[in-house]
This record gives sequence, C-alpha cells and structure tokens, in this order.
Amino acid sequence: MVPSDAPASAPSVFRHRDFRLYQLVRLCAVLAMQVESVAIGWQVYEMTGSALALGYTGLAQFLPFVSFALVGGQVADRVDRRAILIVCQGVMLLCSLLLLAFSLGHIQDVRFVYGVLVLFGTARAFYSPASSALVPRLVPPEELTRAVAINSTTWQVATIAGPALGGLLYGWGGATGAYVGSAALCALTVVWMLSLRVRTGPVSREPLSLDTLLAGFRFVRRQRLLLGSITLDLFAVLLGGAVALLPIYARDVLHTGPWGMGLLRSAPAAGAAVVAVLLASRPLGGRAGWKMFVSVAIFGVATLVFGLSHSLPLSVVALAVAGAADMVSVVVRGTLEMVATPDEMRGRVGAVNMMCVGASNELGEFRAGAFAEHVGAVSAVVSGAVGTIIVVGLWAWAFPELRRVDQLEDAAREPLPPEAPEALATPPAH
Repeated sequence: MVPSDAPASAPSVFRHRDFRLYQLVRLCAVLAMQVESVAIGWQVYEMTGSALALGYTGLAQFLPFVSFALVGGQVADRVDRRAILIVCQGVMLLCSLLLLAFSLGHIQDVRFVYGVLVLFGTARAFYSPASSALVPRLVPPEELTRAVAINSTTWQVATIAGPALGGLLYGWGGATGAYVGSAALCALTVVWMLSLRVRTGPVSREPLSLDTLLAGFRFVRRQRLLLGSITLDLFAVLLGGAVALLPIYARDVLHTGPWGMGLLRSAPAAGAAVVAVLLASRPLGGRAGWKMFVSVAIFGVATLVFGLSHSLPLSVVALAVAGAADMVSVVVRGTLEMVATPDEMRGRVGAVNMMCVGASNELGEFRAGAFAEHVGAVSAVVSGAVGTIIVVGLWAWAFPELRRVDQLEDAAREPLPPEAPEALATPPAH
C-alpha cells in the first residue's frame, strides 16, 4: 500500500477531471494565439514592408495589457476565476472573428489589426492573472509542483505546435485559413471552460483601494528573490527578444516563406519544452541561482548567434538553445511565485509577473521593430543580445541573495522576511 505522504507521480495529477480539462483548454487557447500571431506578423509585413509596423503589433497589445493588468489581478482575487476566463476567452474568440472578417473583406488598413490587438491585450490583462491563480485550485496541495510543471509543459507544446500550424494554415489558405483555424480553437476553449468545475478558495476581503491594488507590487518588492528573478527576465527578454523581426528574417535574411517563419517561431518553444520535461522529472539541483544567471547569459549568446546567422538550420538551432536557456529562468521564477505567495494574493502577484512578461515580450517587440526601422534587423537583434549579456552581469552583482540560492525547493520554503507581511496589510484610515 502506498503511504499517504508518498510523492505524487506525474500521471496521478491527471486523475483530477478539472485539471485534465483545463490542460485541454490551455492547449487550445495557446494554439489559437500562436496561429494568430504568425498570421498577423506575416500579413502586416506583406501589407506594409515596415519593421516599425511589426513593432506596433507588440505595442498595441502591451499598452492595454499594462494599463489593466493590476485591475485584472485585483478582480482575480475577488471574483470567480472560472467566470473571468470564460468571458476573456469569449472576447478572444471575437478577436479571431474580427480578424477573419478583416481578411475576407480584403481590408488594407493595418490600423484595423492594431485595434483588434488592443482588444486582445485588454482581455489578456484579465485572463493571465486569473489563469495563473487557478492552477492551485485544481489539484491537492501535495501535487502542486507536478501540476505546475505539467502546466508549463502544455504551454510549451502548444507554443511549438502553434506557429508550425499557423505557417501551414497560412500557406494553405492565406490569412483567412489561419484565422478560421484560430477561431475554431477559441470556440473549443469556451465550450470546455463552461464545463469546468473548480473548487472555491479564499478570496481577498480587503476594501477596494489604491493600496490593495498595489499590494502585489509591494509583496514582490519585499521578496528579493522574486524581485530579482522577475526583473532579470524582464530586461533580458526586453533587450534580447527577436520575435517581432522573424517575418523580416524569414523573408529577407533567410529567404524562406510562411512555413519557415512558423519553424523559426516554433524553435524557442521546442528547446524550452525539452528543458521543461527534464526539470519536471529531475529538479534543477544545487546552485540554482548561478544556473539561472548562466542560463540567461546563454540566452543572450544564442540570440547573438541568431542575429548574425544567414543559415536557416543554424538560426533554428540558435533559437532552440535560447528557448531552452530561458526555460530555466521560467521554472525558477514560477516555483518561487507559486509556493511563496498566499492564495488570496496570487491574482495580484500574478498580475505583477504578467506585467513584466508582457513588458519583456510585447514592449520588446516594439523596441526591436523601432530599432530595426532605423538600423536594420540584424543590428537591432545583435545590439539587444549584447545588452542582455550586460544585464546578467549587473543583476548578478545587484542581487547576491539570488546568486546564492542553492536548492530551489529549499529557497521556496524559506519563511517570508519579517517585513513581508506588511505588504499584505492595509494602512488604517485617517
């Protein structure tokens, strides 16, 4: 007989119906987003031939996301998270249908695409905190670590398959074919999410105020390990991200088509998925802090190789290595966030994390596009990669406590610093 305190095996997590169903929802949702992303990038570049126009696709998502993310975290800590996800996925379905109408109507005004992306970014601001806070309510606490690893692996699998699927659909039916596929996937997420049953957990009872809105920021600021890991990822990807420029690299540098762009988009996720599976079965081990810094440095070097490459196979390998290295940072940050944050704070802390992820991805796309417009795509990627390597050195010096982390699991179980509970408190009214 297996003792009750025996560690849960990975398959045991799938015994829980809601967790299984949520993984299907997550898989289809990320697939839809990736298919749309490939179609939008290729279509916008075909219409405009402008690197800056590609950068604006990131900015159009970033501005509403960063504007509403804190509100989204507050809502996630007060409202049924399942209901939030259903509404947001309905809005994402609407975005797919609008893009489909744009394609069918042969509309040549790219501002229509930017408008849809603004709506999509707003939905993401509420979707992301609720989604990250939902996972701990789908499985028992003793199985949370495995659930987080599988949740991350599902995301990586979808991120690998999504761009490839988007490239195939675009090659087969143009933008129309890609948007039909993304709309069908979004419809499935809504149907499955409606049948999800989630256990209710504690919710925040603090009065609504600017103070409670900013509680997530205060919590992260006082948690030096969280602050260091989140901001390291923020600035590394902000500088080193090259996703927005992949249409330029695919067509003008590597001389390939939509299928090649889909391959390039899939490569980082393929590398990340391999690392995610390895870390799910075998922990990161000792000297986790140093391994994190080394991995981010490898991300910068791999991005530099990609920026200088004129070979499709070498570019794919470089992006895969970059994705694999970045996954180590994702695991460190995700483990610290999930274990160290109280459930009633998870929405707001998740919102802070998602704001940083959004800044590093979407704002990084705008940075890359704006630079490429003036200095060229290659110079934009190479300069950003060098900046990432510099950031690693600065953060290793500025956050010695993160550098000294040994066993990640032990660091996550450490008691909160004495001042941390104050981040949860609401000052008395005057």
